[in-house]
Amino acid sequence: MIGAIAGVAFLSKLVTVLLENHEVPVYWFFIGIIAGGIPSIYRKTRRQGSALPSLPVIICCIFALAVMIAIAVLNPSKETALYTELTPRLFRLLAVGGAAAAIAMIIPGISGSFLLLVIGLYRTVVQAVSELNIPLLVPIAIGIFIGLFLGAAFVRFLLAKVPAETYGAVLGLVAGSVIVLYPGGWGSGVTIIISVICMLAGGSISYFSSQN
Repeated sequence: MIGAIAGVAFLSKLVTVLLENHEVPVYWFFIGIIAGGIPSIYRKTRRQGSALPSLPVIICCIFALAVMIAIAVLNPSKETALYTELTPRLFRLLAVGGAAAAIAMIIPGISGSFLLLVIGLYRTVVQAVSELNIPLLVPIAIGIFIGLFLGAAFVRFLLAKVPAETYGAVLGLVAGSVIVLYPGGWGSGVTIIISVICMLAGGSISYFSSQN
């Protein structure tokens, strides 16, 4: 927890600047990180002694993937609004987003940051941290603590009872998040080269760090 807080606190300003000035390469870097972790998750979905997962695992994966595709279809522009003033509606959104991000951090293979990106709250959260916007940080903190306490028990239960199916759903969510985060292209000119390099760098970091 201390490491996570320190990482967010020290890097939030840098990420904010990068998103404001180099959005496309940053999103390709995120996509690379996501894609690089897929092989590791897939290995955990396979049946023992088989190269393929079971039918229930495949169904869980397809269902989770369908959810992510639905999000991409319903929100094709990839919400990037930046909220700076707290309202009752935003309080609820940030609390739910904080809880969901905390639960995502508990589940192996899913990043809380990427989940915030998918639901459109990433910029708001990062900006709030970088500027120490206390009114916005309060509902985020409440959501995180709720997610950690409730999510830990739920995830432990799933991994104990249906580990392969759980990883199947994780695989669908992770693969589908690539679709949601797709920035609409590679950019133009030099940005194309930078985007490709960022994607390859993110993929390499994720792939090699996920190898056991």
